[in-house]
Amino acid sequence: MRINRNKNISSFSALLMLMLISLSSIAQQVSNPIIPGYFADPTVVKQNGTYFIYATIDPWGGDELAVFETKDFVNFTRHHLNWPTKKACTSPTSNSSMVWAPSVVRGKDKKFYMYVSVGSEVWAGVSDQPLGPWKNLKKDNTPLIAAKDYPAVHNIDADCFINDNGDAFLYWGSGFNWINGKCMAVKLKPDMFSFVNKPAEVTPTGYFEAPHMIKRNNEYLLMFSEGKAIDETYRIGYAVGKTPFGPFQKGKYSPILSTIPGTATIGPGHHTVITLGKQDYVLYHRIVPQKEKYVLRELCLDSLKYDNKNQLMKVVPVKTKRIN
Repeated sequence: MRINRNKNISSFSALLMLMLISLSSIAQQVSNPIIPGYFADPTVVKQNGTYFIYATIDPWGGDELAVFETKDFVNFTRHHLNWPTKKACTSPTSNSSMVWAPSVVRGKDKKFYMYVSVGSEVWAGVSDQPLGPWKNLKKDNTPLIAAKDYPAVHNIDADCFINDNGDAFLYWGSGFNWINGKCMAVKLKPDMFSFVNKPAEVTPTGYFEAPHMIKRNNEYLLMFSEGKAIDETYRIGYAVGKTPFGPFQKGKYSPILSTIPGTATIGPGHHTVITLGKQDYVLYHRIVPQKEKYVLRELCLDSLKYDNKNQLMKVVPVKTKRIN
């Protein structure tokens, strides 16, 4: 049988171009907030062209996480997970805090791993599929990081970073009473919960909580949230280092996303970064103006840009309506 190679190549090129155009147009399609309702602290994982967003349920967490499935970041289907729950993730040392701030990654063994805050402790879970069933990664059903393990650190907001070679690193930490946020870091063993060495403090200037590591051209960009999560001072900053443990220097344009007076961009923070095609995007929450005593937040998606020296540049929110 004779094969028309030029035709096959042309067809493949056309399909690839169509996919790239579709992905690159996401920013134009998206209207913030991307999902109706009140959610915060998002993370994203991809499987076979489908994206799964996991987030805190506002106000201040629920008995479970919110999970949304999407292919285009415009249409979403909500799901429920069997784990984590407040009941399943309670230890003798945990407090009353609910289920918060997930980080979900795919390990080099192709399994899915989750690091989540419950009761001001970090819990680790594993699943073969993004929607579960999930279970505690530790056979004894205890937290990965208990409140008493590092008493000077508010042990929440864990984020897992997978390096190019498959090595995994865990970052976590916040402060108490909105001051003295600390960032801890440790390399994980292949089991994804044992520590290779003793955790180190790597807190960069301006850091309060919500670490998120990305890598660009052999430089490590440790992103984080500054300020108070309950008001307009909350914002996204970053620092740059040569290794996963730093030392880190303040980014040239940090903070890259802050409150924009007169718009709906209020207290943006606790984000994750995703790559669609060749474009990076930041998925984060912002505060919804309201008169309640508690804080409500909503999820937004915007493009990330870099200068020619790998520095993150200021984020320009899309379709950000003005408010009274």
